[in-house]
Amino acid sequence: MALRKIVCIEDELLRKKSRPVEKFDEKLHRLLDDMAETMYQANGVGLAAPQVAVLRRVVVMDCGDGLIEMVNPEIVETEGEQDGPEGCLSVPGRRGMVKRPMKVRARFQDRNGEWYEIEAEELLARCIMHETDHLDGRLYVDVMSREIFDDELEEEEEE
Repeated sequence: MALRKIVCIEDELLRKKSRPVEKFDEKLHRLLDDMAETMYQANGVGLAAPQVAVLRRVVVMDCGDGLIEMVNPEIVETEGEQDGPEGCLSVPGRRGMVKRPMKVRARFQDRNGEWYEIEAEELLARCIMHETDHLDGRLYVDVMSREIFDDELEEEEEE
């Protein structure tokens, strides 16, 4: 495994649409392993392949219940709404308020090409939407209702 460089918001690569994965081989396994290591090292909860300069439909995430690897994810259904803070490893030092579905059902392949479905709520649903947005060249700053500043976060923590 190896750490990969995380691409930042200024890079046009983050605005491009990722291509589907067609080969489920050692190269894909290495990418998934490297992405997980990179995400954990950066203290993130999710990472999409475009964030490490690979335009493929691959994401990894861990919202506290273990690593989830998603290859060629598709959002099947969404329900409800939640509004909450988001940040991004490709947008360091910034956070914003973003409306996302409360529940998400997604279809995806694992590292070996097997298809699965996942039903997610709250933080995991938010994370799936955030990471799949990356695959379509969309960042949370494109859909946020407003920026959140450090002093606002400090006030919330004091309450």
